[in-house]
Amino acid sequence: MSGTQRHTEPLDVHLLAVRDGEAGPEVLLSRRAGNVYAPGCWHLVSGHLDGPWEDMVTALVREAREESGVVIDPADVRAAVTVHHRAPAGGARVGVFFEVKRWEGTPEVMEHDVCDAMRWFSFDALPEPMVAYCRAGLDAYRAGARMAVHFQEPSDPIAYDRTVDRLLLVPEPDAHGAVPEPAVRAFAEQAVGRVTAWTDVSWAREESRVWRAAGAEGGEWYVKIHQNDRFHQREVNALRSWVSGIGAAAPRLVAAEPTLRAVVLTAVGGRTLHGAVHPPEQQRHIFHRIGQLAAAIHHSAPPRPASGGLPLGKLERHLAGALPHLAPGDEKFIRTTAEATTGLAPLETVPTHGDFQLRNLRWDESADTLYVIDFERSEDGPAVRDFVRLSDAWHGRPDLLQAVMDGYGRPFTPDEEAHLTILSVLDSVSGIAYGATHDDPELVERGLRTLARLRAAQRP
Repeated sequence: MSGTQRHTEPLDVHLLAVRDGEAGPEVLLSRRAGNVYAPGCWHLVSGHLDGPWEDMVTALVREAREESGVVIDPADVRAAVTVHHRAPAGGARVGVFFEVKRWEGTPEVMEHDVCDAMRWFSFDALPEPMVAYCRAGLDAYRAGARMAVHFQEPSDPIAYDRTVDRLLLVPEPDAHGAVPEPAVRAFAEQAVGRVTAWTDVSWAREESRVWRAAGAEGGEWYVKIHQNDRFHQREVNALRSWVSGIGAAAPRLVAAEPTLRAVVLTAVGGRTLHGAVHPPEQQRHIFHRIGQLAAAIHHSAPPRPASGGLPLGKLERHLAGALPHLAPGDEKFIRTTAEATTGLAPLETVPTHGDFQLRNLRWDESADTLYVIDFERSEDGPAVRDFVRLSDAWHGRPDLLQAVMDGYGRPFTPDEEAHLTILSVLDSVSGIAYGATHDDPELVERGLRTLARLRAAQRP
């Protein structure tokens, strides 16, 4: 022990009685009154253990009955979050918050000398003033945390004040990614205000991490941590430059932090097109809009003369990793295609998304709007670069290819067709090699499928 006296603190229990309301989940709160701590402030039904013979769940059931008149079966009590709290006056305690969604009876004020109101409130419209300790427990609960620290300073008000919010969430070691690390949370909240709920929406195969962040005032943002500095800089550069040229079809950069490789982005609507199923006519409409969006990206800045040749430098390394998985004849086809690029005329460069595929496209049917996300592979290049991964989506559907071209406003030139073929071959080989190394069967299968399609198209 570093101190001279063993530290002992009281333990109290808090009832998170939750029900479904018209505007979403609601929580039961009571307003303190009389000669009590924080009179006039809203608080959860709560209390202390009666003595060493009473356990936490028994205490919660008893306090709920005494304060609100409801009867709770101990089997319906669920652990929510534990908060280590210190009040402005300096006293510390441990509060254990329990979620309960089923009980008998109708909640009402039972102890009129210490409480003058009891009501249901939406989590998105919590009342003021509220005891800061109580609000800390609610915010931690909504964020999905199991443990939090809320140590107030002597000058802090008892009532919740977002300008002096002391809540610190403690992540679980076995719940990787449930919430971002404290530095990332602090950066995000400096940009958008208090975040009350974090949802990990990261793509399973990526090392980059993405969370959906719900604000205390009802807003929604995305917080992203890039896997390396190169991806971070690419996405930030794109969002600060050409992405604004496609308007509301893309998120807006709210804040960027290069040391953390973090960005905060506005949310866009719709649902991912990856795995989505639509009737044929609607598919054609969506793919027509995809072509229009590709054209908007490629015309978001003036074209420039070609700045380099095809990216053949890594072919041998990727081919070595892909060889065990290739079909007979694939290697010969790959090398023949690469050799045919000699003398191929370079194409002018335009802004490209770099990973233009269905999983990065979101469709909002009600608004008839298409959105594009994820610009970490964005860089200037030939326009056909953005059709390499998308081309797999129209394979076997000439009507979808035609819809894309109609939306794009023109067909590919012969030189673009040649570039598209070699870029697709290179992407397939690198995808197979990466997928085999990182246990990603979908990438391997997509690469093999693309090679088979390209070989079939080359046959007389």
